[in-house]
Amino acid sequence: MMKMISLVQRFDSSILLYIKDNMQGIIMDKSMVISSYLGNGGIIWIIIVAILMINKKYRKIGFMALAALILSTILGEEILKNVVRRIRPSENIPAIDLLISKPLSYSFPSGHTTSSFAVAGVLAKYFKRYAVVFLGLASLIGFSRLYLYVHYPTDILAGIGLGLLCSAIIIYLFDKDNNKIKSVI
Repeated sequence: MMKMISLVQRFDSSILLYIKDNMQGIIMDKSMVISSYLGNGGIIWIIIVAILMINKKYRKIGFMALAALILSTILGEEILKNVVRRIRPSENIPAIDLLISKPLSYSFPSGHTTSSFAVAGVLAKYFKRYAVVFLGLASLIGFSRLYLYVHYPTDILAGIGLGLLCSAIIIYLFDKDNNKIKSVI
């Protein structure tokens, strides 16, 4: 078990170090701060959900995206973070100057990434033409958390997996519910 933990720590550290040594600069600093901000509190996803809910044609998809966002928050922020209690990289390496306010919660999984992929997964399913845009935005938000040194790569990978799982669960539940309604009619 200790070998596995050590291997994960080396993997995480090597990627963070690569980003720090090869990608940092003024333009990247500014764009990553903005990208991360879009994920704060799921703001970009809440705006998209609100737009969908206003339109009667897309209201159900809006509700599904909102349900995925809520489920991902409960599972990621309220349960997993408090069970795992992983310290953020910025805590372990105090020499790093953060470009954003120091997050107060635990690191695993990345909440920004989890919520982004939960909503993007739903949107990609129903708006296939724009799937690359939604998943690309979710990926950018996740990467920004690495760049800003507030998450480890495995936090991001877990966030992607958990987010997509939440979207799959919501899609399944809504589709199952729709099939019951159709069979009654």
